[in-house]
Amino acid sequence: MEELIDEKIELAKTLPSKYYLDEKIFKKIKSKISLMWHFSAHENQLSDKNIVPIKHSKKLMNESIVLTRDGVIRSLSNVCSHRGMIINTESTKSNVLKCKYHGRTFDLKGCMKNMPKFDHVMDFPNDSDNLKCFSTIRWKGLLFTSLKEISTPGWIEFLEDRMGWLDIEAFVHDSEYYKSYNINANWALYVDNYLEGFHIPYVHSDLNEVLSYEDYETEIFENGVLQIGIAKDDEDSFDLPKISKDYGKKIAAYYFWIFPGLMLNFYPWGLSVNLVVPTSVNKTEIIYQRYIADASLIGEGAGGDLDKVEREDQEIVEAVQIGVSSSSYDRGRYSPSMEKGVHHFHRILTKI
Repeated sequence: MEELIDEKIELAKTLPSKYYLDEKIFKKIKSKISLMWHFSAHENQLSDKNIVPIKHSKKLMNESIVLTRDGVIRSLSNVCSHRGMIINTESTKSNVLKCKYHGRTFDLKGCMKNMPKFDHVMDFPNDSDNLKCFSTIRWKGLLFTSLKEISTPGWIEFLEDRMGWLDIEAFVHDSEYYKSYNINANWALYVDNYLEGFHIPYVHSDLNEVLSYEDYETEIFENGVLQIGIAKDDEDSFDLPKISKDYGKKIAAYYFWIFPGLMLNFYPWGLSVNLVVPTSVNKTEIIYQRYIADASLIGEGAGGDLDKVEREDQEIVEAVQIGVSSSSYDRGRYSPSMEKGVHHFHRILTKI
């Protein structure tokens, strides 16, 4: 069977425009990606609160999820097993989860402990009265959740190999920084734009001043892409230890993308986590959170004015959404040197 996206980038045509426009294709893809691994939080968010609802889980996974910590961090359903009430809407510190509707309580493992006025109910409680527990993995303090019982993803090994030297566990969640942008474009167009440095000189003039365009690097790995921005002259860069695979390079930023829409952007000041939320076939929400290693470096270098970069990207992506709906366009071609990340994404997307 002929592949929609040829394995050889030199021969391949880009994603057909229907992937950005067709409602049925959008719904099919969203139903599948909702069951994959998704970023939940950094464990620092549970340092003084041991019950933390994940705001974006409903949007990404169609499931309201709460993280609990009692020595072990778990991803639990945040929906009461009695009548479906959302249990926790705010982070808190407690030994139990308690439903505000009728008082049903659960321990931090999700087991039901008490329910008022249920004295004469037969065959109660049973397993269906507990909160469902979902798969959770941790990498250097970052927590990921999946609704399915699936194996640890291969991209964890790649992240460890590349960034294992960085003390991400010590990063501090910036609770005041939570930004959301709504874009009138398909989510895949936003990912396309992220996955190449091709457009930087044309779209991001300020970013182009701090990154060396000719030295921009792209690597692909299982279900992911790494882009490396090399700093110009005296611009901020990582102080890389000898154990780093990139020792000797003047790296301003590591841009990791994990399928479907997780972006882990490491800068000398810390980590920006960007979540791409498919809202509808032509609307997308982008959620920004950040985790700080050195607050004195915020606003400097490639990780400086991220709001400006986001606005510039949004303008481009919305214009492309209009363009791909034109009867005069269906597919283009890839630049083998600049768009191998986009090519990799398209091959993954057309195979799920």
